Amino acid sequence: MKSPHWSSLLKGALLIVLLALCFGGSTVAQAGGKDLLSPGPVRPGNLDYRTELPQGYLKVYSATDEFNDGDALYFPHSSYAIYTIDGKPFKNVKNQRFPADEIPEVVPLPVGTYTVVARSERDGYGRVRVVIKEGQQTIVDLDLWKKKTRRLVHN
Repeated sequence: MKSPHWSSLLKGALLIVLLALCFGGSTVAQAGGKDLLSPGPVRPGNLDYRTELPQGYLKVYSATDEFNDGDALYFPHSSYAIYTIDGKPFKNVKNQRFPADEIPEVVPLPVGTYTVVARSERDGYGRVRVVIKEGQQTIVDLDLWKKKTRRLVHN
């Protein structure tokens, strides 16, 4: 039969070993490190725009498409394209996380001016110029036309 003193000593030693392994002996690997075998995200100029530039957000209410999962109908928003101000393709956005997702995707973008090409319910494909401001969400609703309102984009 073990004495209570021996049991306490064994528990204390085990606790010290576990703490030493947790804090002293572990190594941490970063994603996208400088190692050649782990180049990280491929971006022009090796710039990760999500962390190195000020950014804002874009949400586009494009035309919806019908999706029938067998039990119910869903109307997810259609995909769209984002172009830089000089007309170069920047990003294609699926605008849904899964086929029945009816909420448009919020896209992080570097601060700046872009052109969005998206499909509206009323007029088909159209182009809208948007300005992304730091820390703000810009919302584009292509079918938000009222007789006296001509505003398509707002922050």
